[in-house]
Amino acid sequence: MSYMALYRKFRPDTFADVKGQEHIVTTLKNQLKANRIGHAYLFTGTRGTGKTTVAKIFARTVNCENPGPDGPCGQCRICRAIAAGASMNVIEIDAASNNGVDNIREIVDEVSYSPAEGKYKVYIIDEVHMLSAGAFNALLKTLEEPPSYVIFILATTEVHKLPITILSRCQRYDFKRISIDTIAARMQDLTRQEEVRVEEKALRYIAKTADGSMRDALSLLDQCIAFHLGHELTYDKVLDVLGAVDTEVFSRLLRFCLDRDVLGCVELLEEIVMQGRELTQFVTDFTWYLRNLMLVQASDNLEDVIDMSTDNLQRLKEESAMADMDQIIRFIRIFSELSGQIRQSAQKRILVEIALIKLCKPQMETEQDAVLDRIRQVEDQLEKGVVVAAAPGSPAQGVGTAGAAAEARPKPQLPKAIPEEVRQIASKWPAIVGSAENPMRVYLKSARLSLGGDNRLMVVFADGMASDYFTRQPDHKAQLEALLADFSGKEIEVTIQTVQEAADFEDSYVDIEKVIQMEIEEEEQE
Repeated sequence: MSYMALYRKFRPDTFADVKGQEHIVTTLKNQLKANRIGHAYLFTGTRGTGKTTVAKIFARTVNCENPGPDGPCGQCRICRAIAAGASMNVIEIDAASNNGVDNIREIVDEVSYSPAEGKYKVYIIDEVHMLSAGAFNALLKTLEEPPSYVIFILATTEVHKLPITILSRCQRYDFKRISIDTIAARMQDLTRQEEVRVEEKALRYIAKTADGSMRDALSLLDQCIAFHLGHELTYDKVLDVLGAVDTEVFSRLLRFCLDRDVLGCVELLEEIVMQGRELTQFVTDFTWYLRNLMLVQASDNLEDVIDMSTDNLQRLKEESAMADMDQIIRFIRIFSELSGQIRQSAQKRILVEIALIKLCKPQMETEQDAVLDRIRQVEDQLEKGVVVAAAPGSPAQGVGTAGAAAEARPKPQLPKAIPEEVRQIASKWPAIVGSAENPMRVYLKSARLSLGGDNRLMVVFADGMASDYFTRQPDHKAQLEALLADFSGKEIEVTIQTVQEAADFEDSYVDIEKVIQMEIEEEEQE
């Protein structure tokens, strides 16, 4: 006899064997017990959660000659005929390949004939969302008022694609994703029956990778067993088969990213690639690792939500103290975007390398979380006594290392004389700013006035949107000069200057507004 895949061999035959869908099983059993059987059911949920399996068990139960509390007996003539696919009472239709109007019209014609044996004719239409609009219309009337001996069970993974007219005529049952614990326990049971030695840690990793699908989990388990046939299935062997990466590697990678160590990240990625790991799976798993890190930092009581060993959880708690929440969220955002790009890319490694460099260098991005990360990076450097380079065009700044004398900064020289037109502008500056139109008015409010070469008026901005407004578009500077000319009655030449921080202005430039104010106070005292 040919080999049968695990998910087929161990497909549930009774309601008692269905795992993870107790809310649906209980409801259907109560309906059967009370003989309150509906005429149309809609089973919806992600792949591999038991929709078709439950539909077949239900179909056998309503026709079984000796049904029990957990479903069909499996021994009577009708049960055996249905199980062998030889019964005309249970008709399975794949809507993906039979989605036309003619296919549905055949069903409508057949519905008028009562079953030759048993009580009900059950139509199981899988992937029903694939039916055409015409097919839905052909099914509509029969679905609303079928003969008393007909039951429709519609199954779909994309319920949002069904017309509302179909939805309103069905009893809807939502199949949940199956928990990791439930999938792992089921695999533990069947590996015991198959006499396969396997580590519990390996089963839990397969269960997590299956993402709530029992069928996917059994298919992955089948693949891993076949690869290491005759040997104990360990966690490391499962990682080899699935092309996955150990959690310890994610911990090393995260620490490299937090240390801004691009070389360490790239070398670790090289190691992962040379081991033959699947990069798409690597991106998914590292995103999941970052999610766990975020949850650990958000609360101290999430051990039940995070599926990890005690040692890994302790390491995760240590790492949560190394990073801020906005930094972790930025990492998750970058890798989530990468996850959507990498599946169709022919250069997966390059995309991963770009993402890792982004994690280490927040200055490559302009998003708010990246800006916060850049500020944090500067603060860390200052705390460690590292010299912070100044922006181009601004005076050099930095904090000397321990034991080294800070380089003396030359003090700005007071002007010998301030031209009358500049003095006039400085004294009327609040009125000038108030007369400007937005957005120039907003930007001028943060400006400081000083004296440039050839006694020109110098308008100084902190590095940012205000300075960009005037430096990147010359016509904005010309508009400012025209505004000043209206107030002074003379042509005013303006020099735009940028400093890295607003606080740097006092150390680098003379504030002519303060100078004029001091002169006025001295005149009043005399």
